[in-house]
Amino acid sequence: MKVETNLKEPNGKGRTIFFFGHFGSANFGNEITFQAALYHFRQRLPEANFACICTNPSALAATQKIESVPISRDFGGSSKRRAGFAGLLRKIFIGVPRELLRWLEAFRALRGVDMLIVPGTGLLTDAYGLQGWGPYSLFKWSLIARMRRCKLLFISVGAGPLYSALGRGLVKSALSMADFRSYRDDTSIDYLKKCGFPTNGDKVYPDLVFSLPEAAMPNVESTGKHRRVVGLGLMWYAGKYSTAEPRDAIYLHYLETLVAFSIWLLEHDYDIRLLLGESTDWTVLEEFKSLLKTRIGVYDEERLIAQPTHSVEELLSQIAATDFVVATRFHNVVLALLLNRPVIAISFHAKCDSLMRQMDLTKYCHDINHMSTAALIGQFLDLEQKAEQLKPVIRQKVERSRKALEEQYNLIFSQMSTN
Repeated sequence: MKVETNLKEPNGKGRTIFFFGHFGSANFGNEITFQAALYHFRQRLPEANFACICTNPSALAATQKIESVPISRDFGGSSKRRAGFAGLLRKIFIGVPRELLRWLEAFRALRGVDMLIVPGTGLLTDAYGLQGWGPYSLFKWSLIARMRRCKLLFISVGAGPLYSALGRGLVKSALSMADFRSYRDDTSIDYLKKCGFPTNGDKVYPDLVFSLPEAAMPNVESTGKHRRVVGLGLMWYAGKYSTAEPRDAIYLHYLETLVAFSIWLLEHDYDIRLLLGESTDWTVLEEFKSLLKTRIGVYDEERLIAQPTHSVEELLSQIAATDFVVATRFHNVVLALLLNRPVIAISFHAKCDSLMRQMDLTKYCHDINHMSTAALIGQFLDLEQKAEQLKPVIRQKVERSRKALEEQYNLIFSQMSTN
């Protein structure tokens, strides 16, 4: 029987909508993207049933009170790889039946579902493999969505890099099945065009985090401290987003540069608040503190604030407690902009350059592959000097992004209600 897919019921009663993505993870950027999208769909369809296909269902279910299923269920058993003929036999007699079972489970999960949504994030990449939340799983769930005759939407997604021909093929195939596609920047749509995907008619809208409700924003008043506070966002170097074979030397130089910059900040009467974008970044924070102590010796540890970050709400509050931000993770930069903080982006991916260009802040983008302490200090001094001029511009750009995303939500629901 054909599943009805229109959304004529104004409150969404009887509708079932699934989201798909790398959610329930340790990455706060992904989590806040999901929160923003879920908020707007719940606002427009308060009586719809929502669920999520994600990386860590139990974590997402606990924080968002939403039914969740795994992208790819782990059946347990030995994960030890076997070479040669034994490995081939294992793939044929164990691996293939397990994967067929996963397909069957996915088919059952989407029974009666009206819409499958891929909301934002840089999901269109094979930088961390084809499996898991990579292109293979994206293709699998997209194909099953079409088999189940439910709407498939890609909303403000980011694309690239795609290193393998198979990864490119799977992503293009998944996108070709969509009823609606939009990308979070011109860089993504241009990248897909270069990969040979016809994007005619597709749209570009800002990152979904710009649609985070204003009620979720903490107090953004001045910190009131005697010394100005610089938020320094650290990140475990995601080299695979820049090159297929990242080098440790770039990461080490990145840390050395930020340590030298921090020493300059401390010497010039600034306090530093260390910011994370993923719980795994705590390792980088400890490496940073150790290297700083080696370079500077004894320092007033109260001037280097390093608080654990367990949630998006905590991260927002920590960014709100700064006067300026120098951040690496993409969504740390986005959140700084939402809180109207003058920001320098340490760019590790074209999406960072695109964001800063969109916000007319290109001169405050610093390439992670060519870091310079002197150049970073120069950018910071310029940023500080022009802060009061930049804040109204940032506020205007953020508001424009909010309005563009509101337009996108309205477009999606108007199209879905007429089909």
